Parts: sequence; structure tokens; C-alpha cells
Amino acid sequence: MQQADLMGLFRTILIFLIVYYSFRFLARIFAPILFKKVVGNMQEKAQQKHKQTHNSSTKEGETIIDKKPNSNTQGNNSVGEYVDFEEID
Repeated sequence: MQQADLMGLFRTILIFLIVYYSFRFLARIFAPILFKKVVGNMQEKAQQKHKQTHNSSTKEGETIIDKKPNSNTQGNNSVGEYVDFEEID
């Protein structure tokens, strides 16, 4: 009984170590590739956004004022009433 439990424990530890070191090995190979791809995508999106802002119809030195949208929402005044307090020494 003790022998079977001990062998199961060793097998479990061995499987854990194999999976752990395999993951570390594969991460060293694929992490830089994945990182370069993600950074490249972000850089491409930033360049597209930069081109869109500079290709707009505005001229240099021109100021554009956008109107503030109408906000018909009222504040949450039903929270309760304000009670002033005095500090007691």
C-alpha cells in the first residue's frame, strides 16, 4: 500500500516537472514572436490613426470648435439632503 502511494506521488511530481519545464522552454521560443506580432499590430494602428488626424480637411493654424452635445440628464438629486455638521471639542 505504501509503495503504490509513493510511486503515484513520484509520478505526479515527475509529470508536473515535465509540464513546467516544457512550458518554460516553449515560452522562451514563442513569447518573443508573439510579443513582436502584438507590438507590430499596435504600431500599425497608431500609424493609421496618426495619418487620419493629419489628412483631415483642416488647414494649419485653423481652429475648430465642436459644439458640446446637449445633456438632458439631470444629476442624482434624490440621494438625500445635505446635513451640515459642527465639530465638537
